[in-house]
Amino acid sequence: MATVSEGSGGVLRSERIAGGILPKVLNSFDMVAIFVAIVLFITNSAVATSINGAPTSGAAYIYWILGFITFLIPGAIVTGQLGLMFPGEGSIYVWTNKAFGAFLGFFAGFCAWWPGILVMIATGDVVVSFIQLLGVQINPNLSLLVEPWQQGAVIIAVIAFSFFLSVLRFRVTQNFVNIVFLAYGGAILLVGLAGVFWLFGGHPSQTDFSLTQQHWLPHGSTASLYGLIILALLGIEVPLNMGVEINDMRSITRYLLWGSVVVMIAYLIATFGVQLAVPVSAQANPSAIALAVQQGFGGAGRVLGIIVNLVIIGFFIFNTAVYNYSFGRLLFVSGLDRRMPTVMSKVNANRVPWVAVMVQSIIAAVFTVVAFVLMPYTLKAGFNAAACPSQSACLSTVVYDVLQAAVTVIWCVSMVILFVDVIILRYKYQEVFARIRLAPVWVFYVCAVVGAFATGYGVYVTFTNPWTGLISEQQWWLWIGGIGVISLIVGAVLFFVGHATIREDVSDEEVLRTVTGGSAGGGE
Repeated sequence: MATVSEGSGGVLRSERIAGGILPKVLNSFDMVAIFVAIVLFITNSAVATSINGAPTSGAAYIYWILGFITFLIPGAIVTGQLGLMFPGEGSIYVWTNKAFGAFLGFFAGFCAWWPGILVMIATGDVVVSFIQLLGVQINPNLSLLVEPWQQGAVIIAVIAFSFFLSVLRFRVTQNFVNIVFLAYGGAILLVGLAGVFWLFGGHPSQTDFSLTQQHWLPHGSTASLYGLIILALLGIEVPLNMGVEINDMRSITRYLLWGSVVVMIAYLIATFGVQLAVPVSAQANPSAIALAVQQGFGGAGRVLGIIVNLVIIGFFIFNTAVYNYSFGRLLFVSGLDRRMPTVMSKVNANRVPWVAVMVQSIIAAVFTVVAFVLMPYTLKAGFNAAACPSQSACLSTVVYDVLQAAVTVIWCVSMVILFVDVIILRYKYQEVFARIRLAPVWVFYVCAVVGAFATGYGVYVTFTNPWTGLISEQQWWLWIGGIGVISLIVGAVLFFVGHATIREDVSDEEVLRTVTGGSAGGGE
């Protein structure tokens, strides 16, 4: 399959030299595993079963299918086209540079990078939730990680471990990720089977699926679920942050096809298992994934539930590493292109961008301290006492929901730009576009319009419809709007500060010496 790394001009330095710094180690299976790690937060299947305590019933499946049709599939088609046209390190950062120039390229890259910091905290928060459930599974009276500072300490430990994994030789790290990916798939199958066995055991479904408009059709009270679905499907382009590290360009279309299939099936299976086997009052908690197995498998449920719990804990620990090393590549290319200090691109003896990963880890750890050590004393008074009798116990749920919603808003900005990119690049690089066209031209226009609208609507319903009743609507607007606006302002300011203070009149050779310490080369 033909690819192009240079169009009719405007080739970035990172496009020229990144391939000589980083090894080509990623195959199709690796790319699928990375895609699933980034996109498939199976805990979203549990969260999607309830909105503010009200079960979503059959409407959950309608929203999932709408999300697949209006966002995941259009995003995969557009990403495949752009990835084959410009398979450089940095994905949307490179593509938007080609389409709109340096400022919007950096801004789109920032909007795609910044959510990675917040998600690393959210993945650690999922680990906290499942450790808490593990204590209950072992002993119903055992309460683990009740205090906010304890939760924060675990999240920081997860982030620190992700840094360690991310700076190992990439092939070694990816082998670990692939093993965990397979175990994760097995755990998800058990969640689906739990729903089946619950019914075969003579139990009625925990969720009412009667054929009524209220249960099956989208309506105002479930509108925010669409925003959650968009969040659950974000990250389509992230594996291509490591574009020059792919050893076969056919892996691009393969991961987009098979990764999307895995994600769609997994979300539907897990939603089914949770809705059938878990009491409605417990469905919205992310830990309901493991609880479904415990409920559905009868006498073996307790042991299998603990196994699934441990698998999910392990997955989200390694998933944090995937976020760390894949999002770190955006800092890496920004350093090469002098949008950020060149030190951001420095690689270690394993030819891994260790400084970028370290910077991300430090930022995520600082935010964790703020969210779990400093802010709880402020947030406690703001929780809905009726919905949350134990204020500290609800902290992880509130932080998870707020961070995930903020991620949706910021990340969706970059996705709107992505959908516009494909139309602009079709005109700017007509010959290349025609040579590597994955579908008829009209398909890209439909994908761009539908995808951009779906993304924008996802932002709107996320902002206007709180995902949790633990805080008030005003607090929700303040947190989501505040995090979103401040983040976008920071992205713009960083570009202009960097442009004004960082020397740009340096040669490729100077940059290479700084980044590699004088030794660079391709290979395995």
